This record gives sequence, structure tokens and C-alpha cells, in this order.
Amino acid sequence: MEEYARPTTNYEPLTLRYFGDPVLRAPAQPVTAFDDVIHELAGRMIATMQAASGVGLAAQQIGRTEAICVIGLPPEMDIDADGQPANSPEPMPLVLLNPHVTWVPESSWAREEGCLSFPEIEGKITRPWTIHVTYQDLQGQSQERTWHGMLARVVQHEVDHLNGVLFIDRMSHVKRLALKGRLKRLKEEYAEYPKP
Repeated sequence: MEEYARPTTNYEPLTLRYFGDPVLRAPAQPVTAFDDVIHELAGRMIATMQAASGVGLAAQQIGRTEAICVIGLPPEMDIDADGQPANSPEPMPLVLLNPHVTWVPESSWAREEGCLSFPEIEGKITRPWTIHVTYQDLQGQSQERTWHGMLARVVQHEVDHLNGVLFIDRMSHVKRLALKGRLKRLKEEYAEYPKP
């Protein structure tokens, strides 16, 4: 995914987790306390996402299992096929707690995706163009949105993480076979990666 590194937090980044780490398959646990602890976690996740030039990050990617993900999609990526904004402007970065996604099945689209937990690996993933999302914000207030295009794709990718689903799971069987060697090397490379 394209670079996104606008500083919006003074928190120190956390250590990323990579393919092969069991935490990436762990289902998220609901957030029930909307306190300073979850606020700090959100801030550190934003810092981690930005330091890695990502556009999204889920808790499992930094070794946690709270149901929280952060999104930092720059406006130049949030466009439709005609080059027009795909969504009403959203203040970035977004913090989604306990998100639930409902797909709108009328249209889907395929695009190359990457993932911070899979360095230098990309694959074409087909996802719905439009999603309906319910979530809570950092104050615990319920929110509801309908998002389209790239923003919808990034949210789906991160909510997948919260469910223990990785983007390679959504690749074609042929693509998975083609990546088998690279995935094995990635797992071996980070097998002894220091855990925070």
C-alpha cells in the first residue's frame, strides 16, 4: 500500500508481529473499558502504523487481542473509478473499537493488497466495494457508517485481522501455491523476532 506517514501522535511505535506469530490467528476480545489504557493503545497503534507507512493496523499485529483497529487512509487514495472522492471526508486516523462489518454484495472489485505483517508480499484480493460498519469510538459511543472503495477495503482487511483471518486466506489457491516458498522464508526469518 502507498506511503502514509503524517504524524498525528507523540506515542512511541510498538513492535510489529509477522506471519507465523500465533497471535495473528487469535480472535479479538471485545473492548469494554473506554479508559486511558485503550486511549494509549490507540495512540501507539497509530504511531506504529505511521512509522511503517501503513494505512491500517489491527491489535493482533502488535501482539494484542483487543477488538481495536486504526485506519489512516490519505484522501488521494479514497477515490472512485472516475477520480472523485469515494466517501464523505472522514477525520483520519480512524479508531474503530468492536467493529462489525456487513457486506453489500451488489458489487465487488479485485485489487492488489499488502500487509504490514507480510513484508514485500502482495496478492490480488476480491472484496465488496461497499460495506456497512457499526463500531464504538474511543469514548464508547456507538457509530454507524457506510463506506466504499479503498476505505471499505482497508476496514475489511483490518476487521479480518481481528477475526484471525489473514489476507493470504483470501487469495486464490494458485496464488497461495506461488507464494508458498516466500511465506516459508518469511516465517523462518521472523521465527526468533524479539517480542515486546
